[in-house]
Amino acid sequence: MQVKPLSDAISVSPQITPDEVKTLAELGYRSIICNRPDGEGADQPGFAEIDAAAGAAGISTRYLPVISGKVSESDTVEFERALRELPGPVLAYCRTGTRCATLWALAQATRMPIADILGAARNAGYDLNGVARRIANGGKTPTNRADARFDVVIIGAGAGGIAVAASLLARKSDLQIAVIDPADIHYYQPGWTMVGGGIFDAQTTAKTMASLIPRGVHWIKAAVAAIEPKDNAVVLDGCRVVEYDRLVVCPGLKLDWGRIEGLQETLGRNGVTSNYRYDLAPYTWQLVKELQRGKAVFTQPPMPIKCAGAPQKAMYLSADAWRRRGVLDHIQIHFNNAGGVLFGVKDYVPALESYVQRYGAQLNFFHNLIAVDGPARKALFEVKKPDSEATRIEVSFDMMHVCPPQCAPDFIRVSPLADAAGWVDVDQATLRHKSYDNIWSLGDVMNAPNAKTAAAARKQAPVVAENLIADIRGGSPVAQYDGYGSCPLTVERGKIVLAEFGYGGAMKPSFPRFLIDGTQPSRLAWLLKERLLPPIYWKAMLRGKEWMAKPEKLGSSG
Repeated sequence: MQVKPLSDAISVSPQITPDEVKTLAELGYRSIICNRPDGEGADQPGFAEIDAAAGAAGISTRYLPVISGKVSESDTVEFERALRELPGPVLAYCRTGTRCATLWALAQATRMPIADILGAARNAGYDLNGVARRIANGGKTPTNRADARFDVVIIGAGAGGIAVAASLLARKSDLQIAVIDPADIHYYQPGWTMVGGGIFDAQTTAKTMASLIPRGVHWIKAAVAAIEPKDNAVVLDGCRVVEYDRLVVCPGLKLDWGRIEGLQETLGRNGVTSNYRYDLAPYTWQLVKELQRGKAVFTQPPMPIKCAGAPQKAMYLSADAWRRRGVLDHIQIHFNNAGGVLFGVKDYVPALESYVQRYGAQLNFFHNLIAVDGPARKALFEVKKPDSEATRIEVSFDMMHVCPPQCAPDFIRVSPLADAAGWVDVDQATLRHKSYDNIWSLGDVMNAPNAKTAAAARKQAPVVAENLIADIRGGSPVAQYDGYGSCPLTVERGKIVLAEFGYGGAMKPSFPRFLIDGTQPSRLAWLLKERLLPPIYWKAMLRGKEWMAKPEKLGSSG
């Protein structure tokens, strides 16, 4: 335990254990503040455990969880209130103590000279120079002073972000564009299903971010802490401020692994895997190769999720591998889906159901995974059928492929850009924000009622680029997005049901029916997925070459 005093009234520390609480009581601490959200790390005791130990030791507690790198002004207010209300001295902890020290420093911003605040933090081992401007501004973010300004700022350098940057430059090469993303590696996520099926090597789905950012685009390698649309400003971690004339928001979504109790602790071992993570997709294939008999469970959480077909793609490719090895008859396959249908567009369901029957898989609808006990190889599902009371059932497994719950990133959900559900609120045709005329959004983070797929982003990027350029030139939106999305459902090795659809489930085939009938398994569709789509992604979409993605004119029937 590393207790680091900031003043006589408060100390901070990295994560503590329940066994260390008694020692804190012996050291004279009378209160504990937890600033670390439960489930942040696999080795982390929950706050309930700390609270129970504190109660036994006569110590008061307060749970004030703060997302790493996202210390808000409201967090500071709550922390300051806790310091006033709790008996002292107080020990605050998070993963390393940095969040606690930052909260304290911001809470003291109007009470102590900044040099004294930074000095106390430095003596405790924390360098808070990154938030010095915020401390000097009374603990508030100084958005009236920008560190940089650009014509267009793009949040997120995933498929949507890089594609829209390239499409913008193709239309207006003199634009000053900045892309904000802290990641070093860019992933071709549609390839992870194929990695989990033993078709692709994981390495082929990853490239360095630096090699993909379009030439002439400024890459700001940082995380976003907040968006202040009234000031046309994006606040980065460390309180740097980037101003924009126009903003494009496409940070993707958040895989909320922590919402399923026990999942993070067992991912990648005990037979628990997921193709939704680069490092876990190879483990999926390892488990498929090793399983000779037993029960394999595949899960799907409530919508919305990215690539809604991916959970069942994993099931089909696994079952086909077992069939080819001659062990399928010895394996029970369960597909536990929190929803009530196999696939949301009915035209493709008959073909999928035929494969479910072929593999002998059991479909269990309205089954939502809520907890996992990896060492015991057991999973807990909440079963909530329409017009019925929710029940819970325990399911044993030898292998389990998990699709995690998904939501918008935290900084989006708390921003003025979000709708009631936390997604960026856009016009579904123009992809322009409904309240802020100089903001657009695309990809998984926005609330248009389309499938969240890379194919959708491929169609959205030119629409955003066209409409943003029209706005720069003083015009109205000129292009519209029709909700197009595509889900190549890998029903067996060598065959795909190519689902292509738009708003309302309307079918949107890209090829003549005699070439590829999307409602039937097709070898040509497999060739498209395996051989053609990866180079189209890397060499066309991310370079602003809009092959089969030219924007549709606003108001046209399509």
